[in-house]
Amino acid sequence: MKKIMQVAWREFFVTISSRAFLIGLLLLPAIGALMALLIPRLFNFSDFDLSGEIAVVDTDGRVLDAMREALDPVALAERREADAERVLEQVPAGARPFVDLAAIEQAASAGELRLIERPAEADIEQEKAWLYAEPQASRHLALIVVHEDAAEPSADGRYGSYDLYIPPNLDDRIEGEIRRSLSQAIVSARIRARGLDPEAIESMVNVARVRAVTVSPEEERGSVGGFNILLPVAFGALLFIGVMTGGQALLTSTVEEKSSRVIEVLLSAVSPMQLMAGKLLGQMAVSVVALSLYIGMGLAVLAGFTLLGLLDLSLIFYLVVFFVITYLVIGSLMMAVGSAVNEMREAQTLMMPIMMMLIIPWILWMPISRDPDSTFSVTLSFLPPVNTFAMLLRMTSISPPPGWQVWLSIGIGIASVFAALWFAAKVFRIGLLMYGKPPNFATLIRWARQA
Repeated sequence: MKKIMQVAWREFFVTISSRAFLIGLLLLPAIGALMALLIPRLFNFSDFDLSGEIAVVDTDGRVLDAMREALDPVALAERREADAERVLEQVPAGARPFVDLAAIEQAASAGELRLIERPAEADIEQEKAWLYAEPQASRHLALIVVHEDAAEPSADGRYGSYDLYIPPNLDDRIEGEIRRSLSQAIVSARIRARGLDPEAIESMVNVARVRAVTVSPEEERGSVGGFNILLPVAFGALLFIGVMTGGQALLTSTVEEKSSRVIEVLLSAVSPMQLMAGKLLGQMAVSVVALSLYIGMGLAVLAGFTLLGLLDLSLIFYLVVFFVITYLVIGSLMMAVGSAVNEMREAQTLMMPIMMMLIIPWILWMPISRDPDSTFSVTLSFLPPVNTFAMLLRMTSISPPPGWQVWLSIGIGIASVFAALWFAAKVFRIGLLMYGKPPNFATLIRWARQA
């Protein structure tokens, strides 16, 4: 046991003190912090200028007045402020101080659209030329041709629409605002054509959006939109990062030590099983350091946004349990592959099935988290080696599984650990001192049977 711990400490210290590990460990938090600083500036809408001229050919004759009302600067500002308020209602209370309300208000009041009425019998081709005519005292943003039956239905009972022509490279936000205002104007014209009051109709059909309240036997708390979707992704990513941090290092270090013949020196002091156990434990300690850092960062972010109450902290315990199981399975298989080849290029073919074990849960995360109680999801959560990912996705979904299924999956995972360690130990013992042509899977299985 002493030699195993010596190998583990050497593996841990060499890895964690390397510059590459420190850069890799801090790279993700650094990128997150950088994006938090850059995204508000890259997607700054405060300089959005909604101003220019819109030509309208109203063959119906009743849409133009409604269009003037919809594009009135005051109406535009009120509509965009209402949109901003609806979005802000869904933002967690702790994150609201980070929202630039001044920028939203400035964007809501920026610009003025001026309508230019064209005669109903205007030549549309000539009007199109107006869009790119030079010089332009004010920007020509769009040409709208309202159909004759836009406000009143035709003989077959169907309403008409409109044609929209825009100049090249028009900002899609301007086009979206024009389409939205035009749709509102046409609907308003249709309501007036029936002798009804548009404002009364709007007040009847407009239902205020409220935040959902999550109710549990212990408490009631506000729900956050998208949290139930992001939570499985976050836990799946943590499990993947933890496993790959140590697993990839195990593969790389084993191949490098074998190709440089350092492995022969190590085997003169320790047995193959002691070396394998020490390397597994040492790299697991490295992965625990990385996983602890990311878990701590995630909890700090949730606490800062007052969202910590939405997270069941017992999930962190199960994350650690599933991490240990998955790491021992994947890590031991990676060590087996590393011991069987002479250089990293030869490991690519043998690594493909192992990588597929980690990729498949990512491909299936949506159907599992959306329907965690389906036969497919339940079956996958008992099928090693992907059962740990599948069960963790189910536990972080909207409908967590019963406790007996969780512990049954853990038991199956522990059994798969012993199977993977048995197979890896057989291959590791033979492959360490084997050189020449790299083996295939059939050869690895034969080694495991013969050792």
